[in-house]
Amino acid sequence: MPARILIADDEPNIVMSLEFVLRRSGFETAVARDGQEALDEVERLRPDLLLLDTMMPRRDGYEVCQTLRATGWDDLKIVMLTAKGRQTEVAKGLAVGADAYITKPFSTRDLVAEVTRLLDAEG
Repeated sequence: MPARILIADDEPNIVMSLEFVLRRSGFETAVARDGQEALDEVERLRPDLLLLDTMMPRRDGYEVCQTLRATGWDDLKIVMLTAKGRQTEVAKGLAVGADAYITKPFSTRDLVAEVTRLLDAEG
């Protein structure tokens, strides 16, 4: 059974690109377009990994990550995606519970490698 990845991003071009490359790599994908929808979809779909944009409407990625970790989603792998690459943002993402932090623009090959690494480490 392929791993299920939830893509939480409000930028349609990024979502389309991520869906394409992840499906081509053998993953099942679903999409959330804002932070609240991401929380709802995690509960509904129970994904193996969440690709989480930091800047989204309704709830930002940091708040989503912190909420998930505080409510028992310890096994869910979370990869933060952001255009903000300063060390303070990276530290904040890791502090709220992200497993990895990838700065936009990113190589899709590197992203798939990181997703695969995190999912392989799990099982």
